Amino acid sequence: MNRRIIGRAFFQRDPVTCARELLGCELVWGKCGGIVVETEAYNALGDEACHCFVRPSTRAFVRRNKAGAAYIYFNYGVHWMLNVLIKGDEDGFVLIRALEPTRGIAVMRRRRGVHDLRQLCSGPGKLTQALAVTQEHDEMDLCADARFCFRQRAARRVRVVAGERIGIRRSADLPWRFMLPGNAHLSR
Repeated sequence: MNRRIIGRAFFQRDPVTCARELLGCELVWGKCGGIVVETEAYNALGDEACHCFVRPSTRAFVRRNKAGAAYIYFNYGVHWMLNVLIKGDEDGFVLIRALEPTRGIAVMRRRRGVHDLRQLCSGPGKLTQALAVTQEHDEMDLCADARFCFRQRAARRVRVVAGERIGIRRSADLPWRFMLPGNAHLSR
C-alpha cells in the first residue's frame, strides 16, 4: 500500500499534537524505513529541555526553515538525533525516538551490526545509525521528497500512551513522550 506523503500543513500546528499524531506513520529514509512507535515533543518557548532555550543557532534554524524540516544534531558526541521542525500554533520539534523497521532491514542490520529486529531502531541513536542519518541531512525538507518523508498512517486511529521525556534533566516532568503501548521496538 502506497500511503500519501504527509504535507507541510501537518507540521504547522504544535509539537505535542504532532508528536502524538506521528505515531503509526511511516518514516521513509532512502531505501530504509519504519513505523514511528515513539516520539518526544519539545516546545521552542519555555521548554528548558529544548535546544532553543540555550542555543541561538537553534533559534536561527527555526527562523530560516519551514515546518517539516529535519533538525539533526550530534548528542553528547555519540549519536545523531533526528527531529522534525514544527511551526504553527507553537514552534518546536518532535524527536523521533523509535521505529518498527519495515523496509531495508538487511541494510539496517549491516549498518547496526545486529541481527535482532527489535534492536535496530529501538532508540533515537540506534535508528539514526540504522538509517544512516548524519549532519548532511540537517535542514532537509521532509515534505518535498518521497525518498525522505513521513507517510500517513495505515490505520485511522492508534492507541497512544504518554509519559515523561527521558534522557534529559530540565523540564523532564512534562508528559511529552508518546508511545504505541506494548510495541517491541520502543526504546528502553
